[in-house]
Amino acid sequence: MNLFGIELTELQEKQFKKYYELLIYWNDRINLTAITEYDEVLKKHFEDSISIYKAINMEEINSIIDIGTGAGFPGIPIKILFPHIKLTLLDSLNKRIKFLNLLIEELGLKDVETLHGRAEDFGKKSEYREQYDLCVSRAVANLSTLSELCIPFVKVGGKFISYKSEKATEELLNANNAIKVLGGGDIKIVDIFIPDTNYERKLILIGKSVSTNRKYPRKAGTPGKEPII
Repeated sequence: MNLFGIELTELQEKQFKKYYELLIYWNDRINLTAITEYDEVLKKHFEDSISIYKAINMEEINSIIDIGTGAGFPGIPIKILFPHIKLTLLDSLNKRIKFLNLLIEELGLKDVETLHGRAEDFGKKSEYREQYDLCVSRAVANLSTLSELCIPFVKVGGKFISYKSEKATEELLNANNAIKVLGGGDIKIVDIFIPDTNYERKLILIGKSVSTNRKYPRKAGTPGKEPII
């Protein structure tokens, strides 16, 4: 079995298959995803999540935080493929965190932490603020809002990568000032095409050049209601 052209080890193959089984079983109970067909989950969740390796050298990444992780995307597939990474998963819904804790145990994953709460709150805490090589998010929010939620977690010299669709360029134009205010530096968009599909993913890579001002992120709910412009 391979994903995105990467030949999986026997353990990784078992982990992805178990992930799918648990996702479908718990989806009936707590509504984790609208995508349930095996091939669709493989392409639109698993391969989409790991597509990041086409944009960045994952061997140089030691710590990742996944903001608004939901059912574990993209964090868990990345962790399965690159087990050396220390992973933190953050989500505001406790039922998803309970699923993730079960998933982590069933898959036998090590060095994975789950956090139940808001990014605005954890981004203020010294044990998480500017502690990560990489922050990732597939959350559905505009890039200006996501930048305020995510960039505070990134070390200076690290990166924030947002998984976006065809509207990435437009979103980036609207978020340029927010990114600068929050300490972002170099920016680029990487086009990713998922194999054997017509599905295109755009990854927005934002480098962290200076520390984020302590007033960011603002209180919970504010980044979504009043994005930095």
